[in-house]
Parts: sequence; C-alpha cells; structure tokens
Amino acid sequence: MTTSDEQLLPATRRALLHRIAVAQAEGRAPSLVAVVVREGRAVWHGARSSVRGHEPDENVQYRIGSITKTFTAVLVLRLRDEGALDLGDPLERHLPGTGVGEVTIAQLLAHTAGLAAESPAPWWERTSGALRPELGDVLGKQPLLHPAGRRHHYSNPGYTLLGALVEELRGAPWEEVLRREVLEPLGLDRTSGHPQAPHAGGWAVHPWADTLLPEPAEDLGRMAPAGQLWSTTADLARFAVFLAQGDKRVLSAESVREMRTPAAPAEVTDVADGSAYGLGLQIQHRDGRLLVGHSGSLPGFLANVTISLADDVGAVVLANCTSGPPVAAVAADLVRIVAEAEPRIPDPWRPMREVDSAVLELAGQWYWGTHAFALRLTADGGAALEPLAVSGRRSRFRANGDGTWTGLEGYYAGELLQPVRRPDGTVSHLDLGSFVFTRQPYEESASAPGGVDPAGWRGISW
Repeated sequence: MTTSDEQLLPATRRALLHRIAVAQAEGRAPSLVAVVVREGRAVWHGARSSVRGHEPDENVQYRIGSITKTFTAVLVLRLRDEGALDLGDPLERHLPGTGVGEVTIAQLLAHTAGLAAESPAPWWERTSGALRPELGDVLGKQPLLHPAGRRHHYSNPGYTLLGALVEELRGAPWEEVLRREVLEPLGLDRTSGHPQAPHAGGWAVHPWADTLLPEPAEDLGRMAPAGQLWSTTADLARFAVFLAQGDKRVLSAESVREMRTPAAPAEVTDVADGSAYGLGLQIQHRDGRLLVGHSGSLPGFLANVTISLADDVGAVVLANCTSGPPVAAVAADLVRIVAEAEPRIPDPWRPMREVDSAVLELAGQWYWGTHAFALRLTADGGAALEPLAVSGRRSRFRANGDGTWTGLEGYYAGELLQPVRRPDGTVSHLDLGSFVFTRQPYEESASAPGGVDPAGWRGISW
C-alpha cells in the first residue's frame, strides 16, 4: 500500500507527527511507527526511533500479539459463511475431546465461554510453545471459571481452541490456512507467523532507568492463533480497510459488520468506559466516536488497530517495548486529529432512480398510539423510522424486495415492517413487530389493539 502524505494538509501531518513523537518520548519506546488510512488508502506514515537516522519504514515487521485473534476470527466466519459450521454450534460437534465441548463457537469468539484468561504456568507468552503441545496443556485442569454465556472474560486459550477448530475443518495448519485464505488475497505479504527481515527487536525498558533488556521471541505453538503474528503498518493498513469494507474474496461486508457488532455482555468496568467486544473485534466509544479494532501485546511489543467508520479514518500504531506508550490511545488520537482537522466530505445527495407509487404513499407521518414518527424512504430502497420527539425508538430498514423491510439496528433490529392494506388496496396501517402505526393517533378505521373508545377524544371538566 503506497502512502501519500500530500493527501493530508501540512498542519494535520504536523499534528500527527507531534502525537507519535510525544508517545515515543514519554513512553520511552525504542521505536514507534504509525499509519493513518482514509477512504480506503494510507494517507500518512510516521516513525520515531531512539537511534537517529534509523526510523523504521512501513515495511518493518513488529509483533502484533492479540491482533492475531481478529485474523483467526475471520477464518471462523469464513467457515460459517460456507456452511461448515454455525456460530451457535457447540464446539464438541466439530472438535471433539476438548473437555469444554459444550461452549459454543460464538461464545469463544466473543470471550463469553467462561474460559480462563491464560493457560497454566509458566506464562505462555515468554516460554516455548513446546511446553504445551496438546490442547489439554493449554486448557489445564480447570479451564472453565464462569458459566458459559454469562459474562465477558477475555480468554487466550479460547482462541487457541478456535485455531484448532480451523485446523480440524480445513485439514491443514492454522498458519497455512491463514496465508492461503486471508493474507494472500488481501496482499498482506509482510504478515507472517515468524519474523522476516527487516523486523524490529523486542525490548523491555527498565521502569526506573533508561536502560534496555532484550525480550525473547518465542514460538507460541498451540497458542499461535491467539497472538503469534508479525506484521507491518503497511499490511495492517490494508487489513484496517478490509475490516471497514469487507472483501468478497475473503469475507463479505455483511459478515465483517457482524464482527463489529457487540456480542458480549459488558462488565461493569466496560460500561463505565464505553467498551464492548464483538466477534474478534474490540469496540469502544471515545471522544464521541465509535471505534472498532483490536490491541495486541507480547513481551517486547505493543500494537493497535483502530477504525472510525463514521469518519472513514483508521490508524495503526506499533512499538517495540513491553510497556510504555498507550498505543490504543495514540491510535484513537490519530483518528481524532484527522477527523477533526479534515472532516469527511459527505457523499452528494442523489434521488431515487425509480419511484414505486405504492411505496411512496407510505412516506410521511405515522403514529404508534400517541407517539409521532416519520417514515422516510431512502435512495437505496431502504427506509428510516424516526421519532418526531426528542427521544424515541429509531431504526433504519433494509428492503426485502417484496414490499416489506427488515430492521437493521436498535430495538427494531431484525423486526419486520410491513404495510397492511384494506380489500380495496388502500393502506390501513403499518405493522412493525405487532406494533400498529396509523396515520392519526388511535385511528378509528385502523386495527388498533384494544380498540378505540367510541366516544373519541374529549376534554376534561374542571
């Protein structure tokens, strides 16, 4: 992916450089690299290094830790889309003998299966995967800590199981499947399970002295699907575009949207900071923006991918230190800087290509009881139901091609909106999941549940 700084204003580029320079200096990172993507392309790349004249470019590999989980989730969604599995299937149906086969695939993806956060000691991130050759070695004697489906509890062993599931159904090693089905189609030639030159070395920075200690780079073995990968800002920029748009060669836009949808009950602390988890993707509200992506860390490395769909801006930040710069906050700041300095230009308004009079007559004001709504028809054939008051339930709807629509969000997500017509063809009311919407509040001629008082509307005697 080529990067063109000229696509951003000089003041914006200066602000981006300042942000990563502060992060590298205050976080005491040996090096820090970042990229910003906008409208499907990389538009800025920046780097800072403790060695003058040796700033890494966009093709230097860093270890990306748990961003690997998002790649693993893509492989599982591909299997689902092919019909090889259902996300509601118990793991045992496809991967027998794990001892935790009652948990579902969706629960593993969303970290709600109740599994432990880590494998048994010694700490898997700093020891060879050869110490855990079997799934039982990864899961340990007490793999389940919580009732399945009840809470979000981040689990590295859970994604080890998903990697094993991919291997079982594909009949090939996880990394081989990943390369064939995701990396090669998306052109991620510098993403790999093991470091390929040029790559950064991982360092620990002493907390009370400006000194360094090299960190080991272990092969994680069975745990690879949870955190093995190495990548570059150029490759992760492409991956960010994929997570925003989808790619029919890998995963449809609809399935990627499903990954970005919250799928786990939020912990109390998560509610406080506005974060959630989808299917292999982290979701958070920050600075008034909805951001999706994933963080990653392994000894010697920190990584983050963050995307604002509304702004069509994403950022990647990589550093080669065990602790230091808050890469998730830095990535969010890079998105904010571009979004605020150079706001997205909305697409031009365009009218419908064709107008169906039977559909057009549905547009306008409707009432659910005494609640006033407006039904607007959109150029893409969809519809939007919006309350006329300050608050109220709203949703966009997708046309089904038969004169009905299906809700896309909020309370009405998945619910059917359909016009109900009288014998003469005129519209009596709208039915939305059994809710009756009429042209007037409690319209007498419509089928209002509970009926309408025959005396009609009235005042009150004082």
